Amino acid sequence: MRISLIILLFYLGTLASFPQGYAKDSLQIKVYTEIDYENREAKDITLKKVFCDYCSDAQISKIGYAALLRAHDERYLPENILVNGTKKLAIIIRISKEDFAAITDDAVNNKEEE
Repeated sequence: MRISLIILLFYLGTLASFPQGYAKDSLQIKVYTEIDYENREAKDITLKKVFCDYCSDAQISKIGYAALLRAHDERYLPENILVNGTKKLAIIIRISKEDFAAITDDAVNNKEEE
């Protein structure tokens, strides 16, 4: 009985020491994009909306660009291809709080100058 109690306490102690997951130290931002297809070929990818009430313009711009890159990578996945029409994609961008805070107008302007 005592040995099983000791093992149980040891097990619970090790569980508490593991990281608590991404939810504690990162943000998730939803972005809507659309891909226009003609004859199964992607013709245009557009950014529709970045759902972020607390983001600055620089942060919205950077997150939108990341979503467009992801939509570009996913344009020929079988579940996304249409013969003709518009495929709507909801993309979740996950970013750490530190990286999110580092996105400023100055950081975006410095990247554009390079």
